[in-house]
Amino acid sequence: MIKVTELRKTFTSYVKEPGLLGSLQGLFHRREVTKAALKSIDLEINPGEIVGLIGANGAGKTTLVKILAGIVHPTSGTATVMGFKPWERSNDYRKQMCLIMGQKAQVWWDLPALDSFLLLKEIYQIDDRLYKKNLEFLADTLMIKDQLKTPVRKLSLGERMKVELMAALLHQPRVIFLDEPTIGLDISAQKAVREFLRNYQVEFKPITILTSHYMEDIKELCPRIVIIKEGEFVYDGSLSKVQRLLGDNKVLSVTTGEKTFKVTVPRADLARKTTELFSGNDIQDLNIHDPSIEDIIESIMRTGVSTR
Repeated sequence: MIKVTELRKTFTSYVKEPGLLGSLQGLFHRREVTKAALKSIDLEINPGEIVGLIGANGAGKTTLVKILAGIVHPTSGTATVMGFKPWERSNDYRKQMCLIMGQKAQVWWDLPALDSFLLLKEIYQIDDRLYKKNLEFLADTLMIKDQLKTPVRKLSLGERMKVELMAALLHQPRVIFLDEPTIGLDISAQKAVREFLRNYQVEFKPITILTSHYMEDIKELCPRIVIIKEGEFVYDGSLSKVQRLLGDNKVLSVTTGEKTFKVTVPRADLARKTTELFSGNDIQDLNIHDPSIEDIIESIMRTGVSTR
């Protein structure tokens, strides 16, 4: 289980004053600014759950993941993962978790993936039988067996993501942190990665936290989502409930001569709002539809309305 109570994380940075005079003043009197990346976060995730963590850039998603993975220390509060404090970096904990970041590589660029896997086998002290079993299962499921002897630098982006997944999962971790695992992949590669992760979750039932800006990742993989805004949770619950939150609203997609924008309005105010738009704008196109999951989450992140 992951249990987080009143977790806070602040960062202190120096303000760079503009101009030559400001630079000189900064040598002797630096002005500090403290930013709260996480503000009193509470969270519980049970074994077998996969939770989608959603928020704008800078909302605190990656900071939370890095704390739970043991990379960053919190400023205050408590967090345990399977009974371990992640930032103590116990080897017993690190053998049971993995962190997959879409823009960070852990396999060696100039070596075949198999060579990197052998090194990881020794690092994680995986016995021969389990290593062979997991290697065969992952290679077959990801359909990447024929590319494992090819230097990683010669693989496509989608193939490199597959071998990164294999490297992270060889030791069969019980906790998985996925930070933008499909970033930069084409549609076909994204679908393949999502299908693999869905099947892996069913087969091994790890605790999984997924952060992604791709709503397809969230919709296909995460029954439960957490929406974070400026370091605070504004929603923690089922994805299906989110879709009902604004079920009595309509979305107006409006195109004028200068711009395209969306307006979410209550169903009862639809006629009045439509009249207002036509009277005050040069409307070239107007489309009225039910809010999508993307519209609802965007609205929650924009307004910051708590829905817990």
